[in-house]
Amino acid sequence: MTLIQELMNQAAVGGLLNVQSIQRFTPAEIRETIQSLVATEQFDLANALGDAGMSLHPHSADILAITSLLAMMNQDWSLAVELIDELIEIQGATTPAFTHVMLVRALRCNLDPARALAAAHQGLAAYPEHTELTAEAIDLDAYADTMQAPSGYVH
Repeated sequence: MTLIQELMNQAAVGGLLNVQSIQRFTPAEIRETIQSLVATEQFDLANALGDAGMSLHPHSADILAITSLLAMMNQDWSLAVELIDELIEIQGATTPAFTHVMLVRALRCNLDPARALAAAHQGLAAYPEHTELTAEAIDLDAYADTMQAPSGYVH
């Protein structure tokens, strides 16, 4: 039985999400099921499964990646930043460009443009030709310049 079938069976009988029944599924299977739930707009179940996945596999790259995206979808920017930071720590030099972009965006939404700019430059160090990271860095550099310039002050 697939995880989605297991969840639907539990829901059909009015049961709550049972972590023990989810335990037998791999982090990749949990991630794929969450992706399917989001695609079918079953957000509450996707979030509950994300929470269960984090409790079972707190250091899994699959679980960290999908739960960070759920946090962004839920506009929980500080949680998204925390999860992506841990994901990058686990992935190290193999961190995909997409993960760097998501960190920059989460930091911007979390109102931390200085750290977002640093994250963009960190991503560009690994992916110097990446279009989205370049665009983010240019935009954040321009923002930093406007924040340093005096606005309308006349002596």
